[in-house]
This record gives sequence, structure tokens and C-alpha cells, in this order.
Amino acid sequence: MSKPDRLTALDAGFLHLERSGAHMHVAAIFVFDGDPPAYDELVEAIEARMHLVPRYRQKLAHVPLGQGRPVWVDDPHFNARYHLRHSALPAPGSDEQLKNLAGRLFASPLDRTKPLWELNLVEGLDGGRFAIISKTHHALVDGVSGVDITSVIFDTSPDPSPVGAEARAWLARPEPTGAELLADALLERTTVPAEAARGVRAVTRAPRHVLARAGEWLVGVGAMAWAGLNPAPPSPFNVPIGPHRRYTWVDADLARFKAIKNELGGTLNDVVLAAVTLALGRFLRRRGEQTEGLVLRAMVPVSVRADAQRGALGNQVAAMWAPLPVGNDDPLAVLADISDAMRGLKESGQAVGAQALTELSGFAPPTLLHEASRLVTRQRFVNLVVTNVPGPQFPFYLAGRELTDMFPIVPLGANLNLGIAVVSYNGALNFGLVGDFVVMHDLEELADDFLAALQELTVAAAGLHGEEPAAPWPGYDEQTVPVIAKRLHDAGEDVAAAVRSYELEHKHRRGVIDATERERARG
Repeated sequence: MSKPDRLTALDAGFLHLERSGAHMHVAAIFVFDGDPPAYDELVEAIEARMHLVPRYRQKLAHVPLGQGRPVWVDDPHFNARYHLRHSALPAPGSDEQLKNLAGRLFASPLDRTKPLWELNLVEGLDGGRFAIISKTHHALVDGVSGVDITSVIFDTSPDPSPVGAEARAWLARPEPTGAELLADALLERTTVPAEAARGVRAVTRAPRHVLARAGEWLVGVGAMAWAGLNPAPPSPFNVPIGPHRRYTWVDADLARFKAIKNELGGTLNDVVLAAVTLALGRFLRRRGEQTEGLVLRAMVPVSVRADAQRGALGNQVAAMWAPLPVGNDDPLAVLADISDAMRGLKESGQAVGAQALTELSGFAPPTLLHEASRLVTRQRFVNLVVTNVPGPQFPFYLAGRELTDMFPIVPLGANLNLGIAVVSYNGALNFGLVGDFVVMHDLEELADDFLAALQELTVAAAGLHGEEPAAPWPGYDEQTVPVIAKRLHDAGEDVAAAVRSYELEHKHRRGVIDATERERARG
């Protein structure tokens, strides 16, 4: 066979991580305005663009006896209708029902005998909307390239120009035999010394550059090793996961986060991590956990994908271990601590070290990769994953229907019961929260904590920290839940939003919060 399209060590690692109910697929919910396109129409639209993402017509081929990493091969039985599913929500078609459906879909694995992706067209969403839920295996795509791929699947205008047709009708190349796969894997092993020789020649050609780069990598690997030798503290988020998932989201305004950054300093990602920290602190204290002095550790993936590689499939990510001081409830202090810590991590070269280790793992035998992945599933390096992916700041369309909301989903590890994914899209900054169904039974309350945390940061940025904001209307604090709910029924969406923010910051009355949700949905 021709030169095999072999998985990188990092991509193969995501396959090895799948055990004990942990499925390594990334996902997203895309919500559109308008009536859904007909199923056949959507199938035709996807088939017309498959040549732009050829990997989506390929499946895994495994090397016999585990003597090499798997390779991508054409699926001779590829059928777009298998990968595009069709379902509908029962009335009333609420956001809660959509979240429940997403949790069930995310809990099921992808079929490894077929291309590793699915799309689910979901009809019946209230307000004249429909949704698409996507699932793509992490071995196929990382978060950054995943956002880029949507620019292939979706359109940038409601009336797009026709997509250029495939030059020739697609015909799957013959599948390699097991003997061919084994022979190619063994042959590749003999090329490793040649790669080393090439490295020696590069050193002699540009010794200063190589030595400087090696120094950076050694510093980075040292920072990684130090982080690994200091385990993350015990937390309710680090127990074995079960087979089922809960999912919810928090939608926020990107401009609001930028205003906080501009007023209080730091980066946009620092503000996001500060909101995560304040929300987790609230959540843990409500559960009765002792948080004084507690600093959780989050793995924060960092893209090392060059601009020229944007849109290419496969993983180009490293990681940093970010401290989250959940024992501190002062938003100003939390943001300052996180900004200092993240600046120190970048200067330490921790992400560079992670990238170096990933590249070195390409020389590791497959058995060693498998055992290393087993060790990761038992890790105590981190308490959770927090990933922040910049998305497009312009609207997307599908068959003329505008994409209004994008909610991301990150996979859970075998002992990581909470994952937080953040994506910006067209002026919004949306948080996707996924958790084990049993351990994170109160995931919706954590979503409320995120809104309260954002309110705390907003008040701090406005210079009102420590002052009591005014109630939504005179006498509000003395009114009962039914009285407030009745008034909300006749009020506008702005009033409902103000009441919700006030409740999350001060009163925490679930009945009022639920009433604001109903009125906002009705509006």
C-alpha cells in the first residue's frame, strides 16, 4: 500500500483512554432559527461537501498484534445517512429537553468500525427553532480545528455561492490487508534511525537555533514534571465515573467578559478562569465542602496549531495546569491570583514542555502508549478540564437558517466527573457543562453559580464591589415567590433577566429563578 496515513501518538492516545465509561468524543449543540431543513435535503448538502473533509469518509484500520498505531483508510461502505441521524423533541420542546437528549447522546460511544463522527438533526425545539448535535472523536479533531471545520459544513451567508463539485466521483481505495498493515508498521520502525540522522544534520546546520529550542523544551519538560509530582487535591469531581451524563449550558455576552478584562486587567482567558473558580467555590460550599485554602487544578488545553494548519484535522494541542483558588470568594483577588499564575505558567514553558513530550511520544512503541494511557486514567494531576476555544465572530447559516447559539461539550476522563468547555461565537461566550449523571446530580445549580460568578465580576469591574445593588423594584425583598412569579408573567424579558441576576447574587430562591427561565423562554 502507499504511505499509510498513521495516527499521531496523541491521536492514538485518545483511543486508548476510552475505558470505564469514558468516551473520547468532542461534541457541540448548534441551535438555528426557523423550520428545519428536510432530512433528504440535509443529507444532499453534506454529501456535496464531503470532498472538502475527506477524513470524514475514513475509518480506523488496526495493525495486527498491536505492532503500530492505527491508520486511516477509506470506508468502502460509507453512507452519509448512517452518520446523519434524525429525531424530534416531544412538546413543548424546551431547552431542558434538548439538554437531556444531548446528555444521552454524549453517553454512547461512536462505532469504531465506521468513520468517527455523527450529526443529529433535532426537530421540535420551541420558539420555531431546530438543533444539530454533533459528535466527533477526539482522535479525529481537536477543539480548534473542530471550529474551523464548521466553516466547511455551514455557510457564511444565507444565500451562499454553490460549492464546487468533486473533480471525480469518490471511490474508496482498497482496504489494506492485515499483512500489509503489519509490514508497513515494521518498515516504519526502521526509519526512526534515519529521522535521528536528519536531526543530527539539522543540528550541524543551525546549532544555535536547535540548542536554544532544546533549552526551551528542557525548561518546559521540567515545569511539566514538577506539576506532575504535585498531585491535585481530593475533590468531589475525582471519583470513578458511571455510564450516563448530564449536560447544561450557560450563555453569556462576550462583550461583558471583555469589559471585565479591560477594567480589571488580565486576559480574556483569565476572566473565564476566574468565573469558573468563583462558580466552583460557590458550588462546593453549598455542598458543605471545606474550601478554605483549597486550590483546585484544571487542565487547560492550549492550541499549538499554526495559522497555516487551521482547518486541518488531527490534534495539535498541548496543556497547562492552571490553579483555581476556589477557597477565595473575592472576585478581585481571584482574578489577580489567576492572572499572575497563568503568566507564570506561560513563562515557565509548561505548554512547550507538554508539546515536547507529545512529539517524543511519537517514537514510543504502541504497547507503551497503551500503558501510559492507562496511567492517565488513574491520574491525580488535575481535578477537571477547562477548555476555551475562540470561535467565529460572524453568523453561520445552514440552508439559509441562521445559527443563533453554539454550545460545546468536552469529554470526561475515567476519574474526572466534570468538564467545562467554553466557546465564543458571534458576540456570545457560551459555557458547556458536562458531568457524570449521578455524581453531578446538581449540575443545573452549578450553572446558576456561573451566572452569579459573572455577576460578581461585573459588579467588581463597575467599581461597586461591597455595595448592595438595588432590588428590581421597591418592596421586592419582602414579596413571596408566587407574588414575584405573577408579576414576572406580565413583565418583559429585561425585567426577568434583572430579577434572575439579583436572585443569583443575593436570594437564591429556586422558585423565582425557575419563573425567570419560563418568562425568558416565553419571550
